Amino acid sequence: MTPAQDALLERLRDRLAEEPVIREVSMFGGRSIMINEKMILSASKDGGLLVRVDADRHRELLERPGATQAEMGSGRDMGPGWIQVAAAAIDGDEALSGWIAVALEHNRAVTGGAP
Repeated sequence: MTPAQDALLERLRDRLAEEPVIREVSMFGGRSIMINEKMILSASKDGGLLVRVDADRHRELLERPGATQAEMGSGRDMGPGWIQVAAAAIDGDEALSGWIAVALEHNRAVTGGAP
């Protein structure tokens, strides 16, 4: 793990500590956080964030600062529902918390988890 990735993971762990069913796995070239057995976020080596979102909100969420279409390798986009957020765009706690909230909202919708 890189220092940037490790620092982001610590921030994510702090904010998700109250979630009931959580685990971490390595996937998508980062360290992913799973809630109710579904990936919600992944900390990238550069300190950026891969976020799983509602595909119906994809275009709207791409308008947020630092948000881009997630790719699985050069030129192979992951499709609607997968957004990459640049590390600089989540430096602040408010921005990071906003992305966590969007990811949790989608996770609860697909898993029936508690709000």
